[in-house]
Amino acid sequence: MVEILNAGALNLGLAIGYRTGLFDVMATMDSPQPVSVIAESSGLSVRYIREWMGVMSTAGIVELTDDDGESRFFLPKEHAACLTRNSGPNNLGVYTQEIPLLTVLALESVLHGFKTGKGVPYTQYPQFQAFMTELSNAKHRRVLVQKFLPGVENGRLINRLKTGIRVCDVGCGEGVALLLMARAFPQSVFVGLDLSVEAIQTARSQAEADGLVNVEFQVVDAATLAADAELAGKFDYVTAFDAIHDQTAPLDALKGIKHLLAPGGLFSMVDIAAGSRMSDNLDHPMGPFLYTVSLMHCMPVGLVDGGSGLGMMWGREKAVEMLKAAGFNSVDILDIEDDPFNLHFLCKNP
Repeated sequence: MVEILNAGALNLGLAIGYRTGLFDVMATMDSPQPVSVIAESSGLSVRYIREWMGVMSTAGIVELTDDDGESRFFLPKEHAACLTRNSGPNNLGVYTQEIPLLTVLALESVLHGFKTGKGVPYTQYPQFQAFMTELSNAKHRRVLVQKFLPGVENGRLINRLKTGIRVCDVGCGEGVALLLMARAFPQSVFVGLDLSVEAIQTARSQAEADGLVNVEFQVVDAATLAADAELAGKFDYVTAFDAIHDQTAPLDALKGIKHLLAPGGLFSMVDIAAGSRMSDNLDHPMGPFLYTVSLMHCMPVGLVDGGSGLGMMWGREKAVEMLKAAGFNSVDILDIEDDPFNLHFLCKNP
């Protein structure tokens, strides 16, 4: 229990260090420095930094030395390598923000849900949505065009994108993934769908600012796609990045995606890497963290309006079962380079 209490407190301290930029500032320093120097470099309060250093030094994150009666602090390079914004795919510091954010935004509502069984509306999570958007956008900018798309069907998809096909991103959010693809493949046409009016407005504004004429965005509930006859067989490639498990009607959304695909079309669903049975996740290195995020966000938003409340930890077996129920008989489960959190479920339409 002592270890648990310390770890929970430390996560909050790490989140503060990441969000304020203190880790980024300390990573530039090659020798131990007094708080006054760190405060001057960061533009932050000496007194607050000194107290924060108590958390970091007792936890062993920051090294503390006393020279001539003055305390000096140093962030080892191997620690900075996974705590700063320059850490790239090794950046775990960014994830320390999730639990504090969800606690502020949803704890009381989730506690109420334990009594009522009701969900928590998506609109209650604006700061968390902004955080997750920033996180996914950074990942897309780093790997989508450079690594992910070239790996689909051993590069055959890339060749088709260069020639010109129709692509749809379901649950596109602010459209970063689609905008990246639209810039990289001007001969193809891209359509983004999302339920959020605000996100679609942001995506449209960015597309206009970028001068992109091969991309458009629409406000659409994914669960209603199968009812639109005009969309039948309209797309050669459909993507859904971490979007299906938050749906209130995920099976309907998958059926809608199947409805969108042309014969021989491909569907890339990127979603959590886990087992569907809880007992299969007992050894998952981040099991408690992922189940907590699901409890505080993914499951309750999926319960709204009598939804299924699938949750983030629905797992590969349930995912394959639902994909097949939606009509996808061919499902390949692929690992994703630099993304240990997710799997790539690649489906081909007959």
